[in-house]
Amino acid sequence: MKVFISSDIEGTAGITAWDEAKKGNPEYPEFREYMTDELVAACEGARAAGATEVFVKDAHSTARNLNLSRLPEYVRIMRGWSGHPDMMMFGIDSSFSAAIYTGYHNKAGTDTNPLAHTLTGTVSRLLINGEVASEFTINALCAARYGVPSAFLSGDAGMCEEAKILVAGIGTVATSEGFGPATSSLSPRASVEAIRSGVEAALSGNLSGCLPSLADDFELIVEYTTPTEAFRGSWYPGVEHLAPRKLRFRSNDFFEIQRAIRFIV
Repeated sequence: MKVFISSDIEGTAGITAWDEAKKGNPEYPEFREYMTDELVAACEGARAAGATEVFVKDAHSTARNLNLSRLPEYVRIMRGWSGHPDMMMFGIDSSFSAAIYTGYHNKAGTDTNPLAHTLTGTVSRLLINGEVASEFTINALCAARYGVPSAFLSGDAGMCEEAKILVAGIGTVATSEGFGPATSSLSPRASVEAIRSGVEAALSGNLSGCLPSLADDFELIVEYTTPTEAFRGSWYPGVEHLAPRKLRFRSNDFFEIQRAIRFIV
């Protein structure tokens, strides 16, 4: 069993403010350790379920966040951004048995996490086939392109509920719940224990309900916070500039949707 893990930070237990998520701020080192703790717990859960290989993509901001000295010896890690359209999932392929997501947060415009966003602060909404999408939406469909089921996600309660809508069989652990700029959260220790056991249970179960279906055709709409970003993205081949802050791109290949996102977001 090969397991792919995409690790973010804004859905980590306890995190409440942007200063805690950004490298260089005094609060960041503490929350970097919590991010690492949850990722290691997911690795241990996968190992307990029989994983022989675990591949980790550090998927937050600089993609250089995890404390490497804490990673188990059976883990291989992808750091930095290659520029590939798979972005937060770069390194995944059809040889993997399952994909796991730790530290995930809800989409831009939602109130279940004070740090909710979609990829960058320039996006107010990103829609795929008429549905407002999160980073998880994009990444789970990316995994599905390779035939890899999305087995488990940890993050804020709203993101967990959204994940279950897209992937009915996914296992989740809700680490926190947002209340405006505040959060109610599990303790980091409780989150680690829940993630370890949750991943083991998810990977030990039936993953047939964990592969979202890919549509025959895709429509991507990106609504930006400013018209400046829309104008810049409007020069990507095939993009329609629908309104001052809105672009549309269509394709029957989800990889082309990912490629467009890579260059216009």
